[in-house]
Amino acid sequence: MPKRLLIATGNPGKVREYAELLGDLDGVSLVGLRDLGITDEPEETGDTYTENACLKAMYYAGRSGLPALADDSGLDVDALGGEPGVRSARYGDPGLDDEGRVKLVLYNLRDVPDRQRTGRFVCVIAVAGPGIPPQTVRATVEGVIAHRPAGSGGFGYDPVFFVPALGRTLAEVPPATKHALSHRGTAARLVRPLLQTLLHGS
Repeated sequence: MPKRLLIATGNPGKVREYAELLGDLDGVSLVGLRDLGITDEPEETGDTYTENACLKAMYYAGRSGLPALADDSGLDVDALGGEPGVRSARYGDPGLDDEGRVKLVLYNLRDVPDRQRTGRFVCVIAVAGPGIPPQTVRATVEGVIAHRPAGSGGFGYDPVFFVPALGRTLAEVPPATKHALSHRGTAARLVRPLLQTLLHGS
């Protein structure tokens, strides 16, 4: 019988991407919070991606009784002193959606020239089991913040994250192309050995 791994996020974009990235794990069945009827969430009180990822992995492993994978990820913009950073999903007014947060970033960069619009996506994945402390991996991808959104794929800040090597934003490329170089795609590849140990003990 397949081992169940909880993808501990309420973000449907992340759930979809992890299904694409880890759905081929041998002997593993991925489940989401909605599958288990879990609607509560811990307060993300950490000052770093690692602290928040570990907090979520431990919380949901204890809450579900299953091995859990949680990530904390965000966009660090150099000209904004690293903002939105760990607050990427909560940037600005609490009522803002993804589109509103993108507009806020662009507004805050309105007078910043191209050469200074550098930034990076960061992803820290933590995996933990009930009573098993979390282990983490970290990955980044460098890019430039575009002046306007482009593309309909991805989610979050993808439409304004321009990758020079691709000549496009992450929202303009197919999922396979995005996963090959994105912060989350790289982190998912790095976390596979940790998942093997957590789920199968080897």
